[in-house]
Amino acid sequence: MAFNPLEHRGIPLDEQLRDWGQLDVAPVDPDHADPYTKCRIITMNGIEVEAIMFSHHFNRVCTDPEVKQKLAHVRYMEQQQQKVVNWLLPGQASVLETTLSYEQVAVDLTGWVARMEPDPYLKQAYEFGLLEDFDHLYRYANLYEMIEHRKAEKIVDQLTEVMPGRPGPQQHRHPMDNVREPYDKQTAAPLSKLHALTIMSAEQQTMNFYMNVGPMYMEPIARQLYQEIGLVEEEHVTHYESLVDPGETWWERLVNHEYNECYLYYSFMQTETDPRIKNIWELHLNMELEHLHIACDLMRRHDGRDPESILAPALPEPVRFEPNKEYVREVLATQIDWTTLGTGYVQEAHRRFEEWQNKINAGGVPQARVIGEHIDKYGEEYRLETEGPHPVERLRLG
Repeated sequence: MAFNPLEHRGIPLDEQLRDWGQLDVAPVDPDHADPYTKCRIITMNGIEVEAIMFSHHFNRVCTDPEVKQKLAHVRYMEQQQQKVVNWLLPGQASVLETTLSYEQVAVDLTGWVARMEPDPYLKQAYEFGLLEDFDHLYRYANLYEMIEHRKAEKIVDQLTEVMPGRPGPQQHRHPMDNVREPYDKQTAAPLSKLHALTIMSAEQQTMNFYMNVGPMYMEPIARQLYQEIGLVEEEHVTHYESLVDPGETWWERLVNHEYNECYLYYSFMQTETDPRIKNIWELHLNMELEHLHIACDLMRRHDGRDPESILAPALPEPVRFEPNKEYVREVLATQIDWTTLGTGYVQEAHRRFEEWQNKINAGGVPQARVIGEHIDKYGEEYRLETEGPHPVERLRLG
């Protein structure tokens, strides 16, 4: 029977506060943890960060002291959840190893969402970004071997392939062409709203991560690569956040955020392979159930509407981290040369596209440079292909 979070009360808010010992969780083993366990951790960190920042933004425009106090109380619990989740990542993992896991999230979470998305326009948006995140995994994998002398299969196992996606020079578009059409909140499937919020949150966290860790490297090529891909992630966040209907009220958005957190914690509780981490997902789900009920009460009181009118009657099929190799290869073979024009997609470059790229790529492209330096050092690029040769081999060094 499908799980309806509106039918379950969680842990009362006043009972959710944890002490320092409870917050001091042991990290996962960097060498033996399931790669997808790390992906789930990174995903939920991004979801919690988005929930926290949304609550802060809401707080800044809210004039009702009682609402601000309730938001602050819930937000503090979200902050504790974020600390537990993000602190599950192993401290001995290097920034590059964590980066590879971030990009594995981007590939396999976006791939899963694209496969499940019922709206063709939204599905296209996810497939478009997927090919660039897939390429980022390839670039960072080559950098990883150059700097740390290790291979990316240590991190991603055989679950996600490592090979070129959309070439780096083609990923830089005029900012106006990164804005998409939003879904219509009146007609969009509830699942589509959850998908948009999930991928926006995950990409936003990746953007924030690269903004902060890029300068931590001494090697010029690493600093350059993080800087370039960090700007592509800015494009991706604009791309995904514009899919959300700006006509949603603050109350709707609050409810959608809490419902999405319930959805993802429930999903990962169902699919987690590590019993200890599964217990954390279950605990946080029970906290989020109460957060959802608080948000629903606020919506009824201040928006004058029933939250059931905008939510699915039960949670959709659980989100799963699983290999998307065949699907990614199909998208590579059919959409590798696509770009954007306005809110749509085209296969031929336009003048605005070319002028922008000529300017930003004038000094050379770090994404291409890292592959050239890897070939100079090792005689070949690094790849992890498990399903046969690349479907678009002509783009090998783009």
